[in-house]
Amino acid sequence: MLANIAQAAKAAGRAADDITLVAVSKLQPDERIEAMAAAGQTVFGENRVQEAAARWAGRRQGVELHLIGPLQTNKARDAVALFDVIETLDREKLARVLAAEMEKAGRAPRLFVQINTGEEPQKAGVVPAEADAFIAACRDTYGLKVEGLMCIPPQAEPAGPHFALLAKIAERNGLAKLSMGMSGDYETAVRFGATSVRVGSALFGARPT
Repeated sequence: MLANIAQAAKAAGRAADDITLVAVSKLQPDERIEAMAAAGQTVFGENRVQEAAARWAGRRQGVELHLIGPLQTNKARDAVALFDVIETLDREKLARVLAAEMEKAGRAPRLFVQINTGEEPQKAGVVPAEADAFIAACRDTYGLKVEGLMCIPPQAEPAGPHFALLAKIAERNGLAKLSMGMSGDYETAVRFGATSVRVGSALFGARPT
């Protein structure tokens, strides 16, 4: 996997070290995760706060944990305590609650704003037309330091235009980090400037049923 990312980076004229592999450990059995960690993988992505808390209790040392699934406001306190990066900031109510919980905890996970590039009603994320205003509100109203953007393109559409749109929004808002690309399209994402790719099945194999 790292070799494939390095090859995609080289083809795009980029350094492989510029791209972080986020191993999507959600729903994977512990033995697969332990094997991946033993092989040197240190960055993992989880979809649910409670599942992640149970899985990673007692073994957080040396691990960078990303929340890549939707975050309910009533889970914000636990998310702030557990995760190093929250990639799914997508509404003002959540921004307000995260700001308050970070102040209480004295801990500030890095934040990505999720953009719904396909404007799909069933998906979380800020629609592109509202992205600039939302990022500004996170910064100016809630005092949050947004580090980057994240997206999940529609399955039925080519991913490239969605990655290009995310990169354009990031550039005009002065954001350097782009979390985009999953098992089926991470090489395309690297070509469009991804700084992290979220890979599950291509790395671990199919999840057990």
